[in-house]
Amino acid sequence: KKSHIKQKLIFFLMLAAALVILAVFSDHLCPYDPYAQDLSSALQPPSIQHPMGTDAYGRDMLSRVISGSRASIFSTFILVAVISIFGTTVGTWCGYYGGTVDSVVMRISDICLAFPGLVFAMAIAAILGGGIQNAIIALAVISWPKFARLARGLTLTQKDSAYLMAAKLSGSSTGKLLLKHILPNIAGPILVTSVLDIGTMMMELAGLSFLGLGVKPPMAEWGSMINDGRSMLQISPWMALAPGLAIFITVMIFNLLGDTLRDFMDPKERAKN
Repeated sequence: KKSHIKQKLIFFLMLAAALVILAVFSDHLCPYDPYAQDLSSALQPPSIQHPMGTDAYGRDMLSRVISGSRASIFSTFILVAVISIFGTTVGTWCGYYGGTVDSVVMRISDICLAFPGLVFAMAIAAILGGGIQNAIIALAVISWPKFARLARGLTLTQKDSAYLMAAKLSGSSTGKLLLKHILPNIAGPILVTSVLDIGTMMMELAGLSFLGLGVKPPMAEWGSMINDGRSMLQISPWMALAPGLAIFITVMIFNLLGDTLRDFMDPKERAKN
């Protein structure tokens, strides 16, 4: 069973890597210029020449989906990296030291978690004025408490463990205890949570772009492309379906990768093998 999980993990890692490579080399993989307008070819249905059809400006949808992968995937990676690193740092610090700072930070996280996430993010993004950078900031503000609480709980379980007591008695500094002993032992669950969060954050970023609070036109991004095709659903459904399919496939791959990674790192599964 362990080897089967390992094979699944490698398979989904390869799919995820393929998506990243697609995003990195998107400019070279587009069959057409994703921003070139040709009104004579507007709203053409999917064909051999345009496998995903064209939009209202005659732009090739396949090229725009490929080009949009860079903004959609990399902005999601940046967001997940920010919230996981910041949240883990804050949570580990609070869990280890406790006291007033811990109480204040946890109350702040309670406030962030008390509001519906996307609604709170919409308000922050609107105040900041939209744009992909401000959308990332808005979602980071509401998303870090999840990692802070997880890291804090894991740190509290490690704090009174026998090996950490022995490390303290051996004269290890606080920095060494945190970096060499606690962080490596709590990294697994945080890594799994980060990978599982990629799909969620991608949909929320796409949601902000769909509402006009993310990327600015004419930049290709999957959420804004769905918004562009919303008014054309009855006439040209492929305008919304093409970027929607891209989001569906990407989110599914990263969710399956996260689930498989969780199974692979499960201590119970290790004990069985």
